[in-house]
Amino acid sequence: MTSLKGKTVLLTGASRGLGVYIARTLAKEKATVVSVSRSKSGLDQTSDEIKIVGGKGISIPFDITNVTEFSTLVHQINKLVGPVDILINNAAIIISRTFVDYSLEEIQSVVTTNLLAPMELTRLLLPSMLERGTGHIVNIASLGGKKGVAYNSIYSASKAGLIMWSDAVREELAGTGVNLSTICPGYVSRAGMTVDSDLTIPKFAGISIPTDVANAVIKAIKQNQAEVIVNGGLLNESMTKLLLAIGQIYPPFVNTIYRLIGIEKVNSRRRENLDIGINLGYAEIPRK
Repeated sequence: MTSLKGKTVLLTGASRGLGVYIARTLAKEKATVVSVSRSKSGLDQTSDEIKIVGGKGISIPFDITNVTEFSTLVHQINKLVGPVDILINNAAIIISRTFVDYSLEEIQSVVTTNLLAPMELTRLLLPSMLERGTGHIVNIASLGGKKGVAYNSIYSASKAGLIMWSDAVREELAGTGVNLSTICPGYVSRAGMTVDSDLTIPKFAGISIPTDVANAVIKAIKQNQAEVIVNGGLLNESMTKLLLAIGQIYPPFVNTIYRLIGIEKVNSRRRENLDIGINLGYAEIPRK
């Protein structure tokens, strides 16, 4: 079991939502948390959360959509705290639209934030980890990347890409001392679409709390778990895996279950009611 004490952790999307909970949990493990987000005020809040639990951390305001500037970010981190031991790619956005209504800018924003940014940041940090023979990368994906849902096609595509890319890189890293974990949450209370009072998650869809996801991250690092599904209620991890397995054999079955549960209706309401993409705690993209 890996201890996080004294480890330097780079956490993206740290200014709100799941990022705050993950940062707080890391601080409890005595890790040094490098919090990155474009919201300075949000990062200040995260810093306060880290201090409350007696943790240590620094905040760096940075827009991760600026992927060409990541080398500057990595250099700044190395100068401030030394090499990164653990990278947690948490930042992501979701914009709900009928596919034909997406603008090219929106598609590029989602794919850049959710997939390209984690790839590039990992590419830059991985050589140092490999040289030292130790390190861990955690990618926060989604059940939306395991099964596509209407009105979330771009988000699902980006998260599916993140999951498959993670799987491939994990194979490449075998035996190097560097590990990679993927976390796939379902609906999360108080850290996503459930923040909006107009959106009620269907009873049978399952919902977890942010600390469930944060604890899953810690456990995945300590126990080197390849992939973890986080969901509560009837569709817990075991039932979700079974449903997804059936879906690989007969996709219409899962589509029917999703419609009966009401997941498609939730995304449709989100598409109709909001002028901006639902913020999962990471970034906002205004509708043009």
